[in-house]
Amino acid sequence: MTASHTPASAVALPDFDPIAVEVFTNRLLAVTESMASNMMRASFSPQIKERRDFSVGIFDHRGQLIAQGTHIPVHLGSLLGAVEAVCSRYAPEDIRDGDVYMCNDPYAAGGTHLPDISIITPIFIGGLLVAFAANIGHHSDVGGPIPGSTSARARTIYEEGLRIPILRVARSHVVDEDVIALVALNSRLPQERALDLRVQVSTNAGGAIAVRALVARMGGIGAFHRAIDDVLAYTQRRAQRRIDNLTPGRHSFTTWLDDDGSGEGEPVPVVATLFVEEGKLVVDLAGSGPESKGALNVAESALRATVYYCVKAMLDRDLMANSGMARAIEIRAPQGSIVNPRPPAACGARTIACQRVAGAIFGAFRALVPRDRLMASSNDTLPQISFSGQLVDTDSFYLCGETLGGGGGARDDADGMDAIHVHVTNSLNLPSEVLENEFPLHVELYGLAEDSAGAGRHRGGLGIVREVRVLRGDTVMSSRSDSHFRGAEGAEGGGEGGRGLLLLNAGLPHEQKLASKVSQVVLARGDTVRIQTPGGAGFGDPAERPIEALADDLQDGVMSMAVAEKLYGAERARAARARLPARSV
Repeated sequence: MTASHTPASAVALPDFDPIAVEVFTNRLLAVTESMASNMMRASFSPQIKERRDFSVGIFDHRGQLIAQGTHIPVHLGSLLGAVEAVCSRYAPEDIRDGDVYMCNDPYAAGGTHLPDISIITPIFIGGLLVAFAANIGHHSDVGGPIPGSTSARARTIYEEGLRIPILRVARSHVVDEDVIALVALNSRLPQERALDLRVQVSTNAGGAIAVRALVARMGGIGAFHRAIDDVLAYTQRRAQRRIDNLTPGRHSFTTWLDDDGSGEGEPVPVVATLFVEEGKLVVDLAGSGPESKGALNVAESALRATVYYCVKAMLDRDLMANSGMARAIEIRAPQGSIVNPRPPAACGARTIACQRVAGAIFGAFRALVPRDRLMASSNDTLPQISFSGQLVDTDSFYLCGETLGGGGGARDDADGMDAIHVHVTNSLNLPSEVLENEFPLHVELYGLAEDSAGAGRHRGGLGIVREVRVLRGDTVMSSRSDSHFRGAEGAEGGGEGGRGLLLLNAGLPHEQKLASKVSQVVLARGDTVRIQTPGGAGFGDPAERPIEALADDLQDGVMSMAVAEKLYGAERARAARARLPARSV
């Protein structure tokens, strides 16, 4: 049985003024950027204020996305799903001025995983509902057995923390303190939860003021709604024109997860097939693995966000991320698979699988797009590591969590980027100074992972290596990653990207190699944990990489001489090394 998610599309698209559309769109984006700036500066959690793991958006009165701040792509699905859930749960006449809604559940409220809490605020003018302001923030902990509320080994969503359906967190512009207290009480960091939720409510209030000012400037609600219709129609038409120019035929690509999150069993395939049918781009994920026993399952909103990101990135990077784009795309995902799970399947570590879905779609696009859009696979995962414990001086609980980037895939005309987040993630790193100042941890090593770039005419990007020493005993460490057994796939003869690695007490006699997914590892004072993230794959035959470029790689520490000889041949590697003295002079 196949689930098909296809937004309704208009039969005939109206005429519009493209200049007016562009001006209106940028006005909306200015509103979202102002909301984002306020949320980042006012928040208390390092996840939001430092790593910027949040997003904001504006929706019309029908729940259609019209503008989203340029932040985390996977949040596109969470915000869209949350607003759609509000519109489904409440009839228009039941939505009142001063209401504010909250949710996080992937099955009941359009979320993607429980730590991402959405706040939705209806915007009224003269008693009429004209739009919604929405934001989503990653909350460090929402309960469950694992600090951080995310474990790849969770078997059901009931193990992942507090599930929040669509509910009112404010009425008549007054926040319901009982609801805030309920959420806070279920977190290991209750004060942080309460404060950040209030910031989210205030962020939307500021967005509502800006939208009302924009409507007044445009001359009223009618003009505002006509401009929205034009933006959505323009985006749909632009997307359909890009689709019309694709190479005909069905094109598939398969990539692999190390396991299903349980740490057991065989690698799990993720398959994407792309083709055009009745004017729409069809993304068919038939052939992907069964529902994950662990928490790698991709709920509907996360899948939609991943697909929309891929289409935007590969077809038209300037295409506006709104519901008009979605009308030109059809998603097919087999029910009961890892890309269309049934409740109560766990979804906490869904981003690892989302990254693989994106990699499969990018791979399938190779046969559809011009050469200047081709690229080898990137690290296509989202390594994460967290430390938690009690602070001795205050007897309070702390939680330090971070997701790390890796190597980008090489392209036909350039090397892959080093140490970046790819695909549906876009959060910043946690600065070492912040980590050491706020938590009883010390950063021993932080840099690029030598020898992690896939070989090719253009090499892949380098992964990251980070080693952290714990300064207090009984520190609890959890981590999730992938690509420990299979690296990123090269393109047109390019080599595999470097693989991930997790080591306890690296370089010591009692060094221990850990699995890619571990939970609640108790550390003693002085223990170190080293995480190395995967590199990007290479593009083209390694024998075609210029000697000058190899010399740069050796001089810059991209690779060791031994690896250069293995990947590019001893003769070429020695020729590159021979140039180094002259170049240094």
